[in-house]
Amino acid sequence: MKGIPPVRGLGVLARFLGHWHGSTRFAAGPWGPERTVEADVTYRPVAGGVAVVQSYRHVEPDGTHFEGHGIFTLDPDHRNVFWYYVDNASPAPGAPVRCTWHGGALRVERHGSAGWTRHTLSVDGDVLTHVTELRTPGGKAADQESGVADGTGSTYVPFMTSRFQRS
Repeated sequence: MKGIPPVRGLGVLARFLGHWHGSTRFAAGPWGPERTVEADVTYRPVAGGVAVVQSYRHVEPDGTHFEGHGIFTLDPDHRNVFWYYVDNASPAPGAPVRCTWHGGALRVERHGSAGWTRHTLSVDGDVLTHVTELRTPGGKAADQESGVADGTGSTYVPFMTSRFQRS
């Protein structure tokens, strides 16, 4: 990784470190039409290398911006990761969520007032991909019939797909 010193204690999170530039594609939905915007994300070690801060930002065509910040830290007892994330468009979550690893990708599912959100982050060489999917309670016929509103009903629907190159 260019210019990034090794950081003890970060383990697999170290692969995310650095500045990344690319684009985010939004699917059409209540948030607006389908569109693609330029985006930047940075992952940097903090707290003596026991955590990673994530900073994401993009500017919309009308000049408004979106930014989000997360903090990842390893849970040495369970060999997984905690993530706490806030942005300028959603209410702040009450607590961090536990991430899991799926085939080399970091995945987190969290519940909010609008339903469930699943984030999948992966690094392949100098390419970082972050896919965000949504599952809304009662959003699918199967969910309405079964009354499922706990994230176990219908499949997730893609919302945002970000692809970045290491800068």
